[in-house]
Amino acid sequence: MKIVFLVSSMNAGGAERVAATLVNALADQGHDVTLLVCHPKKTPSAYALDERVQLQHLLDESPFLGLKFIGSAIKPFVLRQTLKRLQPDRIVSFLTNVNVVALVANWGLKRPIIVCERTHPTLNESSGKFLRVLRRLLYPRATAVVAQTEQSADVLRRLLPSQPRVHSIPNPLPPELLTLDKASGQPDAQGRYQLVAMGRLVPSKQFDVLIRAFAAVAHNFPNWNLSIWGEGPLHASLQQQIQQSGLQQRIQLMGHSKQAFQQLQQASAFVLTSRVEGFPNVLLEAMALGLPCISFDCPSGPAELSA
Repeated sequence: MKIVFLVSSMNAGGAERVAATLVNALADQGHDVTLLVCHPKKTPSAYALDERVQLQHLLDESPFLGLKFIGSAIKPFVLRQTLKRLQPDRIVSFLTNVNVVALVANWGLKRPIIVCERTHPTLNESSGKFLRVLRRLLYPRATAVVAQTEQSADVLRRLLPSQPRVHSIPNPLPPELLTLDKASGQPDAQGRYQLVAMGRLVPSKQFDVLIRAFAAVAHNFPNWNLSIWGEGPLHASLQQQIQQSGLQQRIQLMGHSKQAFQQLQQASAFVLTSRVEGFPNVLLEAMALGLPCISFDCPSGPAELSA
């Protein structure tokens, strides 16, 4: 089967990691897989791709996609021509903005298309009102709509009463994770335990709440440190908060790691303080490595993972 996967980018992120896992697995099963990146900038994939996966960028189809205003307007037309050229048997699209473009591009081509929501359908801060209106209008034209949790699927069923095929499919674990030893949970060589958090340094992750909570109990647990892995726009404000707490030696912003699984292996416990999640991949990965996990019961994912 010839399958085209559509993604916004292949930068470091949960949706991108899942896309890489899925296209690699499908290529290994013998399918002809093209991973088509729709972002108007070309960057290398942050995740390893099977050599049988064909990585293409929509920007290669038209240089005008790199122009801020023109690019957004012509993207559905460029994608439509690309789909005509590739002639896929199935199209799988990730993220609301790409899903909307894909459904417009596929109009009249009648290629089976599965659109996948990778964030909470109503609480996602990146989906503006206009995009949500387009989702409501266009998603009924999809062959199927996939959410990552049953909670999100229920929301989509209420939003899309004329779309009978809304399914919940949890994210897969990357296969390489299953080959690793479980985390020992033991202290490091200096006798210190590591509480680890991971994610983009953005408001929805609530790392400010985590830092405040850790600072409130740190004196009761003098042999514990907090390490926060990730990058993002809140780095400076979080660093200032750490300095104000006087715990610079015990709370650290570690930046991005290309060896996230190894960092989890070396941890003593994992914590997730998000206000909202689509599906917390890192929580699933920490659990798979046998780490004790603490999580807010945010929409959506943590409660279903613990069931």
